[in-house]
Amino acid sequence: MTEAQHSRPWTAPTATARIDARVQLPGSKSLTNRALLLAALAEGPSTLHRPLRSRDATIMVEGLRALGASIAEVTGDGLFGPDLRIEPGALVGGGAIDCGLAGTAMRFLPIVAALAEGPVAFDGDPYARERPMDQTIASLRALGVRVDAEAPRLPFTVHGQGSVRGGEVTIDASASSQFVSALLLAAARFDEGLTLRHEGARLPSLPHIEMTLEALRLRGVDARTVDERTWRVEPGPIAALDEQIEPDLSNAAPFLAAVVAVGGRIVLDGWPAETTQVGRMLPELLGAFGASTSFHDGALTLEAVGGAIPGAELDMHAAGELAPTIAALGALASAPVEITGVGHIRGHETDRIQALVDDIVAVGGTATALPDGIRVEPGRLAGGAWSAYDDHRIATAGAVVGLRVPGVEVDDIGATAKTIPEFPELWAAMLEGGRA
Repeated sequence: MTEAQHSRPWTAPTATARIDARVQLPGSKSLTNRALLLAALAEGPSTLHRPLRSRDATIMVEGLRALGASIAEVTGDGLFGPDLRIEPGALVGGGAIDCGLAGTAMRFLPIVAALAEGPVAFDGDPYARERPMDQTIASLRALGVRVDAEAPRLPFTVHGQGSVRGGEVTIDASASSQFVSALLLAAARFDEGLTLRHEGARLPSLPHIEMTLEALRLRGVDARTVDERTWRVEPGPIAALDEQIEPDLSNAAPFLAAVVAVGGRIVLDGWPAETTQVGRMLPELLGAFGASTSFHDGALTLEAVGGAIPGAELDMHAAGELAPTIAALGALASAPVEITGVGHIRGHETDRIQALVDDIVAVGGTATALPDGIRVEPGRLAGGAWSAYDDHRIATAGAVVGLRVPGVEVDDIGATAKTIPEFPELWAAMLEGGRA
């Protein structure tokens, strides 16, 4: 991503033909950051093959280095950059970690810092100071860790003493499943392990907790679901591992939605036959708009007729990060599209519900914020400014709308560097046909 792409509006390309393309995507942010953290806590060196190289992943790497891990680039296949070799070190405090706008970093790294010796100061981008952090701070204090914080938000300082006793903790993770994952990922290093209970409203994004448990089990940790609101991690070693990172299936959303928007066919290489990623729900979600999918030889093929996009009512509480893409399709649909169960995405990189409403209205559409979602109705779209709000998924939603609406100007396509720095190039290659 060039500096110019950060500083000037990006005119979303309008499709002039049906799509016929083959695409490979960089690694999963969620899997990369979980693997990095566990490798830094492991008993020996680990290698990550095809990890994501993006702003969020870089923030995690730098945060773990600040806490004592050695992380070096090593030769890989070169498709999306080098592999990473992680050598654990003694966890140390005394420094500061800039979390940017990365939810995984601001929720995951403070728990690791509690295992270090000495204070670690955490801060981030301006909007990061508005993201919910109360359960991170409360859970650390419940574990006996001193946290200096003037408010339940960034900035704050964790005073690690080299160990955490563990035991039993109850939190309200209604705002983000990351509060659960953060504690589970480090819990094998607690003296007594951890029994973690969730109380409150329903828990969003359960697949991300499943992903965390599976990542722990891959490294030999006894981690399990006790019931739908309780998880247990036993104390014990975390094994070193050479790990192949799956492509980011959530980042596949705009590419698959593009075919729904204009018709045609796309093949996504490297789609896993089984996965814990939220993006695995895309074939079913896009099936509601008439798309058909098939899986063969490690690739997912999606086809759609294009033209009139039907309306739909979708409960997406388990897949909130995919909601911006579905809302973008709603702006192009011939009947209302209502997405519910995603009230928690107000606390993501931006208030995604309000951002989508404002952007869709700005290009002539009709959208209404619901208590836990968004309703988009057919409107006369005419192009115009599309604000990214420093949010990668809002930026790519603008790209989807622009396929059918000339003149959609995304103010900062560079926001996609958070999880897919190559987005503009991959998007252009997809529209040109052939292999992206």
